Amino acid sequence: MAQIKSPEELEKVRQGILSGRDPSKPSISVCAGSACLASGAAEVIAAFKAEIKKQGLEADVDTKGAGCPGFCERGPVVVIYPEEICYLQVKPEDVSEIVSSTIKEKKVIDRLLYVDPSTGEKAVHEYDIPFYKKQMRLVIGDNIKIDPKSIDDYLAVGGYSALGKVIRSMTPDQVIEEVSKSNLRGRSGSGFPAGFKWESCRKSEGEPKYIICNCHEGDPGAFADRRLLEATPHTVLEGMIIGCYAIGAAEGYIFVGDEFPQTVENARLAIKQAEEYGFLGKNILGSDFDLTIKVYIDGGGYVLGESSSLMASMEGKIGEPRTKYDHATDRGLWAKPTVLNNLQTWVNVPLIINQGADSFSKIGTEESTGTRVFSLTGKVNNIGMVEVPMGMTFREIVFDIGGGIRGNKKFKALQAGGPMGGFIPENLLDLQVDYEEMKKAGLAMGPGLIVADENTCIVDMVKYYLTFLANESCGKCTPCRDGLRHMLKIMNRITEGRGQKGDLELLEILSEVQKSAALCALGQGASDPLRASLKHFRDEYEAHIEEKRCPAGVCKVLSTALNI
Repeated sequence: MAQIKSPEELEKVRQGILSGRDPSKPSISVCAGSACLASGAAEVIAAFKAEIKKQGLEADVDTKGAGCPGFCERGPVVVIYPEEICYLQVKPEDVSEIVSSTIKEKKVIDRLLYVDPSTGEKAVHEYDIPFYKKQMRLVIGDNIKIDPKSIDDYLAVGGYSALGKVIRSMTPDQVIEEVSKSNLRGRSGSGFPAGFKWESCRKSEGEPKYIICNCHEGDPGAFADRRLLEATPHTVLEGMIIGCYAIGAAEGYIFVGDEFPQTVENARLAIKQAEEYGFLGKNILGSDFDLTIKVYIDGGGYVLGESSSLMASMEGKIGEPRTKYDHATDRGLWAKPTVLNNLQTWVNVPLIINQGADSFSKIGTEESTGTRVFSLTGKVNNIGMVEVPMGMTFREIVFDIGGGIRGNKKFKALQAGGPMGGFIPENLLDLQVDYEEMKKAGLAMGPGLIVADENTCIVDMVKYYLTFLANESCGKCTPCRDGLRHMLKIMNRITEGRGQKGDLELLEILSEVQKSAALCALGQGASDPLRASLKHFRDEYEAHIEEKRCPAGVCKVLSTALNI
């Protein structure tokens, strides 16, 4: 493929791709995301290709491994086009029947459809499944249609049209103005306005300028960001390219962990394809805009999700936070102006440019616009990746999208924001997904939502997070290094039946000191799960200490002592 030299040529290439595709031709999309691959999706794809060849249908049927559509609980997910028939938990032994019945005879196989557990109704199409009905899948909606390894698939659904629009008719200042008008807030926990950050970097003195896409995502139980990059790497690239154009950067980085091999592979391949098509490199789409983007493999430590630690790691230094005398937009990577945004911030940029800031800002709430992608996991029926409009309540996410609690157990809590987040008890489930509302409730907008049921011990869950954070602390500052380990020592004592009067008060004092005195956001937020649990589930702590009893029967020493 020759490089595309102009926005007009880009549209011609897109039309050429579309003209070579027959929308009425049968097509089989099999989710090839990490979760579905773990459930046997690769074997299903191989079985489809072998069966289609066996039946002499190679010229008549297309088969592809597609991006994650989100319903991880029921993978491998298969969607048959053009009818959009959705089959769940497909196995290689189902393939022959699907090809013979659905592809050749247009018959639906009932046993492979989603069945509503409460009504018994079957859902033929993906959009009829309750898991999807209340979602607003603006970012991930095309995942099942696109092979992440195919730039042509991305172009076919309108990919890089936002970049073409920017190069053709927008100045850098106009791009920043549009992002600012949209009120897009960084999709990390802070929710800092993206447009303001971009404008600050553009106006900052110093060259070169850099941008970084943070796909570190080290939270236990979180997989939304890595799955997005894995499923739609070109959307991430397009957002980053537009961001570089806006702030005047000639170099960008995707910061991601090598523990996500498929994510890294897809990102690197997307960069190579974008270079071949002329979306990266010299004179992008015939303009005077030059850009290179590289994948940077992080060092694996949780603290590297903190901005200054991340940049220190990229500079070849120890990955630990530094005192922020300057904003990164003035002195960031290699002491140069830098924009660091979460991956979910970048994937929203093409959407804003294509549909306009006014349209985007009408989604969600006044303070928090657009959608948010979460990984929903824990003791919930429908585990997966979900995309919801800002302003939706957590009750709707857990019970309408998540399908309620497994085994008809009682809901106990929703843990939001990962190891630096908090707990949402049942009486706060109507809280909205909104930066300001969550901040008021002492919660962080992290990528993961973990559901706890009546058989979950909140004390044990907090101990797990403190153990994780104590191991992941870089050890640079005393409040984090020593504070976490002292809190963990007390928590271990409580769960082993050796809790003492005054332990809870001491934990509260330690958590307050850590919150105010730790050097970086990790240390400052590390005690948040403990603080939230003491506020909402203090009775569980008291049962462990005063009655030497674990109400959930989880803490082994106490459970054994009581013959539970």
